[in-house]
This record gives sequence, C-alpha cells and structure tokens, in this order.
Amino acid sequence: MKFKLTLLLFIVLISLSMIISYVAAGDMDRFSDVKGTLRIAGGTAHIPVMKEAAKRIMGMNRDIKITIAGGGSGVGIKQVGEGLVDIGNTGRKATDDEIKRYGLKMFKFAIDGIAVVVNPENPVVRMNKSEIMDIFSGKINNWKALGFKDRGINVYTRDASSGTRKVFWKKALNKGEITKSANFVKSHGAMKSAINVDPYGIGYISVGYLDDTVAPVSLGAVSPTLENVIKGDYKIARGLYMNTKGEPDVLTRLFIDYIMSKEGQKIVAEKGFIAVR
Repeated sequence: MKFKLTLLLFIVLISLSMIISYVAAGDMDRFSDVKGTLRIAGGTAHIPVMKEAAKRIMGMNRDIKITIAGGGSGVGIKQVGEGLVDIGNTGRKATDDEIKRYGLKMFKFAIDGIAVVVNPENPVVRMNKSEIMDIFSGKINNWKALGFKDRGINVYTRDASSGTRKVFWKKALNKGEITKSANFVKSHGAMKSAINVDPYGIGYISVGYLDDTVAPVSLGAVSPTLENVIKGDYKIARGLYMNTKGEPDVLTRLFIDYIMSKEGQKIVAEKGFIAVR
C-alpha cells in the first residue's frame, strides 16, 4: 500500500513539474517555428519593454527580426495606419477619428504615471497643481517664488506628437497653456538628460523612467510612485497601448500575446510600469 501511495505521489509530482515547465517555456516556444520581420515605432515610454521582449525573442529564434523606433504616439499612429510599421505604440488611447481612419485595434499592455521632475540640486520637490499649472504656463517664471534661488525657471516639454505631453496637458495642466518659451525634447531619455544638466529646469517623464538623475516632484502630499498610481492616489496616469491596423498578422499577434503573457507582463513590471494582468 505504501509503495502504491509513494508511486502515485511520484507520478503526481512529475506531472506537476512537467506542467509548470510547459507553462514557463510556452510563452517563448510560440516563436520556435516562425520567421519574419516585425516593425515597431511610436511612444518612447514603451521602448524598454519592447527592446527586452525583442531581445529574448530574437535570441531564441534568429529567423525573426524585430526593429524598434520611437518618434512619439502621433508617429506610432501615423506609421501603423499607413502600413509603415506593424505595431504603433501610444501613451494614450487612439482617438475615435484615428480608429475610424486607420481601422486600428488597440491592445493595452501597461499602466504608467507621469511625474514632474526637477534637477536633483533643486529643493522644490513638492508642489500643488495650481503651482504646476502656473509654472508651465509661464505665470510663475522664477524659482524664488517657490523658495529656491532667484533664477528663472526653464520649462521643458514634449512636442505635439507625444502621448505623454497630451496626457500631462490634460491631467496636470487641465488643458491649459504651455509657455511659448518652453524647450522641446523628443523622448523621456532626452528629458532626463536635459533636466539633469539644468539646475533650474523642470519637465515631466514616465514614472517608469525615474532614477537618481532627476528629482520627482510630489503633487501635494502624493509622490509619483507606482504604488500611488496603483492605489489611484496619484492622478497623472495613463495606459500604454500597442496598436495595429486591423487584425494583426501571425508574427504581430504572437508578439502582442507574448507581451500580454505572464512572462511579458513580468517584463512590464521589471521596467517600472504596472502590469495589466
């Protein structure tokens, strides 16, 4: 009797081990018999997740080539809509007009917050919403008004094609004006670099890009952390989307499914975003 129970337990453990191994390997095994090129462009916040997923996929199958470019959400929409890329990434929902014009399908794969940032030497790391609105509109143009040095405030923003800019303009600035003297940068990386070398600069980046090269600004008493975004306490937040023109082809669908898989969503979390699954 003991032998039968031991044998049964052994069989169950082996079966469970095989199931776990299959599930763990299955996310990547889907690419084993596929060939082709996948072109991705658009929102720059997405790039770390896309690059890591592409590296793993191409490392497993050399017959797959994945190219990744930025350009902003507007570029992602336009290029996927015109058939120049297979996936157009956006840091905002596509508009009804864009969906209708290009026949877009949206795939939300992450949630992100947008943080106001200043130089690490700047002690002003807590502001209320009205102060942020006044700074970006140019109404407050000297750091002395906020308790810092008697120096002008250098505002940095993104260009009109940026989904990050659109969400920030809507949720942080209440669709208010952005000063005409603002400096334009093209990506989150460029924004970090600009603020890091400018002691009197202020800008905004994805929470997933925060590191010690910039100082995040709390909105009132609420700091821009993933935990506060998850809880809903930090309100300047948005979804990250992959968009296709109509139904995706085989390789594109496999890539989207991989990003949405357990392994893909782990990459999302590792890169500083909130997984949707």
